[in-house]
Amino acid sequence: MRKFELIVPCHFGLEAVLKKEIYELGYEIVQVEDGKVTFSGDEEAICRANIFLRTTERVLIKVGKFRAVTFEELYQGIKALPWEDYIPADGRFWVTKATSIKSELFSPSDIQSIAKKAMVERMKRKYHMDWFPENGASYPVRLFLYKNEVTVTLDTTGESLHKRGYRQLSGRAPLTETLAAALILLTPWHADRILVDPLCGSGTFPIEAAMIAANMAPGMKRHFLSEQWDSLFPKGLWEDCFEEARELLNPDVSTDIQGYDIDANMVKAARENARRAGVDHLIHFQQRDVCNLHHPKKYGFILTNPPYGERLEEKENLPELYTEIGNAYRGLDDWSMYMISGYEDAEKYIGRKADKNRKIYNGMLKTYFYQFFGPKPPKRKSKL
Repeated sequence: MRKFELIVPCHFGLEAVLKKEIYELGYEIVQVEDGKVTFSGDEEAICRANIFLRTTERVLIKVGKFRAVTFEELYQGIKALPWEDYIPADGRFWVTKATSIKSELFSPSDIQSIAKKAMVERMKRKYHMDWFPENGASYPVRLFLYKNEVTVTLDTTGESLHKRGYRQLSGRAPLTETLAAALILLTPWHADRILVDPLCGSGTFPIEAAMIAANMAPGMKRHFLSEQWDSLFPKGLWEDCFEEARELLNPDVSTDIQGYDIDANMVKAARENARRAGVDHLIHFQQRDVCNLHHPKKYGFILTNPPYGERLEEKENLPELYTEIGNAYRGLDDWSMYMISGYEDAEKYIGRKADKNRKIYNGMLKTYFYQFFGPKPPKRKSKL
């Protein structure tokens, strides 16, 4: 088995959650930066990271890193990298994305074009070929330029990891599955505690919570681009990792996860998404207004993503909505509430300052994860 440095990007502000996930998979962290974590691992680590990590968008192999302030330096730096160690002679390769921040080179299209030419020249020399058919497996390259440092990576994932495969229907402003999972993992919620999303939309929070409760690997029902990389992965390795995910699954776990929405069509969509995810038996969805939120159990969790007012027609309704959320929360005995929102007056209308909040970027939107803490349940007396 070879050793790689693997880069896994995540939402800004949630690096610690991803770092913990990687540790729990058994791998060594190399570096933590804004929006990404780097760790070391072998081919099996690539497979397991794609299948098991809940909070990253993709798994990238770090091919190399160098400094470049001119296009010539970029060309020579890319050309010097050992592409033949990764890409076979019939591989289809291209630079799918180039991002540049605080760097002399800033044109993504020029960076992509020059990088591709440099890769071709390297592989011509190594494979003794003047033309590449590119009719084999796909090897997309991603480049990141930051303060003139160029990080060169191969994307092992393909379609982003937030696409678990279950969500065909969604509301107007859905959370990505990776962000929803990260926010759940930020809370002290466990499967033996009740969790309610009173504004559940397409059901992302309840579904991700049910998957966590059932120990369902988020990638176990989808495929990844690098499954076709026969030159890199030993035969049967991917299937072994999928089998590990199936063996760890606990679909009969006892849970109390609920999702409410005032829109009957959203409730129907959430149920269908949960069915596609294989966790519909673990969640109770119901058409219900947030002002009717009440529950006899103590020590529960509200976890929700209410409207922020991104649309002007929504903004005038936000004071009433957030007041209703606050009133409903006050009526729940000893509950905690966790809420992601970009609404600047959220705490004002809820009627209580959050015990803690955390700035998180939901796409390009600056939001806060408001955390209202209830008391911890009493410890159960151990049986002698």
